[in-house]
Amino acid sequence: MEVETLSSSTFAFPELRQVECDQKSEMPDFSTEFESSEMTRYGELVGNPSSESCCDSSAVDSASPSTAAAVKVQKVYRSYRTRRRLADTAVVAEEFWWQLLNYARLNHSTISFFNLPETAASRWNRVCLNASKVGKGLSQDSKAQKLAFEHWIEAIDPRHRYGHSLHKYYEEWCQASSGQPFFYWLDVGDGKDLELPECPRSKLRQQCIKYLGPQEREHYEYIVVEGKIIHKLSGDLLHTKYASEGVKWIFVMSTCKKLYVGEKKKGKFHHSSFLAGGATLAAGRLIVEHGTLKV
Repeated sequence: MEVETLSSSTFAFPELRQVECDQKSEMPDFSTEFESSEMTRYGELVGNPSSESCCDSSAVDSASPSTAAAVKVQKVYRSYRTRRRLADTAVVAEEFWWQLLNYARLNHSTISFFNLPETAASRWNRVCLNASKVGKGLSQDSKAQKLAFEHWIEAIDPRHRYGHSLHKYYEEWCQASSGQPFFYWLDVGDGKDLELPECPRSKLRQQCIKYLGPQEREHYEYIVVEGKIIHKLSGDLLHTKYASEGVKWIFVMSTCKKLYVGEKKKGKFHHSSFLAGGATLAAGRLIVEHGTLKV
């Protein structure tokens, strides 16, 4: 007896097949719509230049003059934003390299230098380098004043630890007569384990004075216009009267006769911060009310 093999099409009802076809034709293709919408969103997020240019060109061709003007303003703003970001990056990089080179020079002349044999010429070179740090600006004015001695070691310290605290360890170094230079003795030499009760190492590490670079210094510069002290960059009047209790405002006059003013923060920001340890014509505290000097 022969058994006939029937395919699935044999049992397919024509009416059912017709309904299925009609339903498929009526259902929208969600996958295509989802894919196109997601691609559009992705292009907006990443700012695809090709998609933007295509959209911009088509919009400009078919849109009203107001839309074309808006597109032009967008392009100008984007180019300005890009230039602004590049300029900001350049300023940050310049400050970073200034800080890095300053640290490297001081570290070389105070600590790492002594891992190498020292000659008479290298000793003089080290002395000149450290002296130039604290004597910067002296040649520009005969009335220029140097830092107090306890702040000399602060200026030539690679970490710029607070000079008053460093001076306590300096006195111990003088009595030790170890034959090692001070910073070498303090950080890696015989005195690295010394802990003074009046100034523990934790306090010494925390009190690192901020030294401003050339670009940072501009944000603290003030000028006098018609008897009023105003910020050079913003033009705002200096006003210190409403400062919170205990806050002190300090100033420094450089040998170039530039005035720098800022809020003192003990163990963080002092007079030596403005000129990075350089010489000054004058320094002190002040109280200013709406640009008028009171004290």
